[in-house]
Formats: sequence, structure tokens, C-alpha cells
Amino acid sequence: MTLLALGINHRTASVDVREQVAFTPAQLQNALEQLRGLPQISEAAVLSTCNRTELYCVTDAAGERAVLEWLSRFHNLSIDELTRCAYHYLDNDAARHLMRVAVGLDSMVLGEPQILGQLKDAYQQAREMQGLGGELERLFQHTFAVAKQVRTETGIGKNPVSIAYAAVSMASRIFDDFSRARALLIGAGETIELVARHLHEAGVRELTVANRTRERAELVSAKLGGKAITLPEIPAALEEADIVISSTASPLPILGKGMVESALKKRRHRPVFMVDIAVPRDIEPEVGELADVFLYTVDDLEEVIEENMRYRQVAADQAESLIEHGVGSWQHEKRIRNGGELIRDYRQHGENLRDQSRDQALERLARGEDPAKVIERLAHQLTNRLMHAPTQAIRDAASQEHHELLDAAPRLLLPVKPAFEKTAPKANRQKDNTPA
Repeated sequence: MTLLALGINHRTASVDVREQVAFTPAQLQNALEQLRGLPQISEAAVLSTCNRTELYCVTDAAGERAVLEWLSRFHNLSIDELTRCAYHYLDNDAARHLMRVAVGLDSMVLGEPQILGQLKDAYQQAREMQGLGGELERLFQHTFAVAKQVRTETGIGKNPVSIAYAAVSMASRIFDDFSRARALLIGAGETIELVARHLHEAGVRELTVANRTRERAELVSAKLGGKAITLPEIPAALEEADIVISSTASPLPILGKGMVESALKKRRHRPVFMVDIAVPRDIEPEVGELADVFLYTVDDLEEVIEENMRYRQVAADQAESLIEHGVGSWQHEKRIRNGGELIRDYRQHGENLRDQSRDQALERLARGEDPAKVIERLAHQLTNRLMHAPTQAIRDAASQEHHELLDAAPRLLLPVKPAFEKTAPKANRQKDNTPA
């Protein structure tokens, strides 16, 4: 049986194709049942995110084509189009790929942590659907252990590499305790939504979202227990805000120097941290001239991101090394398991031959045959039966010049001589020239 990883991701397929190949939560149960039901498949798990869809299977030699055809049928997608953007990995390469995915080395954002949680969800779903056997179960558990080691021993996930996270990270340099800080977020798009979530996770409890329409602001703020306001209400909110982060599509600045200066007077010049993520700017550059304002722009954040990407790349190189070690240990454990299975099969074969010979011997004794002859026949018959298959295999290997098998045969079939045991040299016989 072969371990197979087959899928598409953001590097190999367009968004349109990824959307077509993705599995919705409602489809996953049926998909796992169908995939597991293919005659070539004995184990299966499905990972489906916005950036990748991957199938992990234990399959026979024809399984790769069968899985690709099934995926094409399930999503009603051309097999040729799917083949053009699909990749596959087998055995050790499949294990290595799964580990790289788990630690974020194959992600759009290097080292992003969300993929590990998504992979654990995929594992749990496959387990609940009885899609996992011993092979995939052990591989996933081993992968999670490697991912934990990478997260613990490298800094791959410690440095922010998104605009939203970088903005919050910079705010942490100003505020020691986020729980006392009050945040004003201007805009209600995806970036502000991410900023809001990161601030909430960092400990900010008082959060206000300002937007052109209150309804959209409420969609962002309500999830985090925040407050929604409209743009005309910003001056009053600005008086209470310790953190201001803005990201709108406005063609003109929303915060001017005069508005901020007025708010600072009412704040008694308590400092304000501001980040302007918008292009064009939402905050007038002159605001940064005020003594109690720490103003950063998207260019400042990009410098942080570039620096953090360099740190993550160093960590990624360390992670690759840990993954190689993880693949090696997985291979080692698999060889041990395979050896154990071979030993069990070989012992069972020997026991079957023993039982056959014993039963035949007992029948002869029951018929009154000479016990000594029965035992002699039993020994001869059992020896021949045990030696038949190895003898035939050696003859075939010799005729076909399978030298590796021939070289291994003595170690497998013949007893090992003790190191101290040496063959006695033959005595040199001297010619007797004595006259008769």
C-alpha cells in the first residue's frame, strides 16, 4: 500500500478552480464516505481551506488515478483541467508535504498558524467517519508532534507578517497593558475586521468601530462586544481613544490636525497611538507633528513586515531541518512496523506448516504406524516445507541476478557464528619418504 497526498493550492490553481474544488462543511461527510468507498482506498482524510484542497489516502498502485477521477466527478470538473493544476506526493514525500503544510511552510503567508488548526479539524472529521486506519492515524499524530516542536523551537509564528497584525504589534510597544486601552477603528473592511480581532485577542475590551454606515460598523463591532458609530461621531470618540487605526477608501483625509489637536486638549495630552493603513491617507500627515501623537503609516508597517519576514525565513530554514528529522523518524518507525508485520506473517506461515505436519503425523499414529517412522517422516516433511519457499526464492534470485536479495539471504537464513568461533585449519600432511 502507498501513502498518497493529492491536491491543489494557491500556487497551482486560480481562485476560480480552488472554489470549484473546495468542499463545503455540508459536503465533507458524503465526500469522505465516497472516497473511503473506492476499492483502491483503505484510508482517507480531506483538508479543504480557501487556499488548498488536499486528499490524504492509503491506496494501492492504481489509487492516484482513481482519486483524481473521483475528485473530478464529485465537483463536475474537467479531468484535464484538474490534472493541469493538481500535484501529488507519495510515501516519504507525502509525509514531508503534510508536515510542511502543518507548520505553515506551504502557506501563502509563511508560518501562519491557522492551518494547523484546520488540519486538526480535518483529522478529527476523518476519524469520526472511520476514514483513518493505523497508517494515517500514526502519520497525523507524528505530524502534530513535529509541528509542536517547530512552534516551540523556532520563531516561525512569532513575528507578524500581515498589515493588521503588524499594526497591533506596533501598538504593543506603546501600551504595556492593553486591557486599559480604548481603541477607535475607522472603516469596516476586511483589514479593520482583522485589526479588531487581533486587538480583542491582545486584551482590548473597549472597542469602537466608525464607518460611513452604522450597519456595517455593527457587523464588525458586535462580534467583539464593541460599539458602532458613524463618521460624524468620530470627534467625540477621539477624545476617549488611546489607539486609533484607520483603513477606509475615502479619497480625502478623515482625521485632520485640528480635530486631533482639539481631542488632545480634552484628553489632557494623554498620548495617542495612530496607524493610517489607508492609501490615500485617512489621517493628515501634519497630525504626526503633534507632541502627544505617535503616527505610523502603511510604509512603516511594511518595513516591520519585511524585517519579520526575514526572521520567519530563518525560522523556516530551522523548521525544514526539524521536518527532515521528523520524516526520518517516521520512516524508521514505519520500517520497524513493517518488520514486525513480516515477522508475524512469517511465524504464522511456519505455524500453519507445523499444524499440517502434526495433524498428518497424528493420523498415522492413530492408524497404528511405527512411531519412530512417523516422527522421522514428520521431521523430514516439516524441514522440506519450511525450506521450500526460501529455496525457490534463492534459485529465482540467482537466475535473475538479484544480487541484493542473494547478499541478504545468508543473514536472514543462516545462523550467525560467534565472533570467537574459527574454523580449524587443515593439517599440512607431509609426504612419508620412509623406505617400505
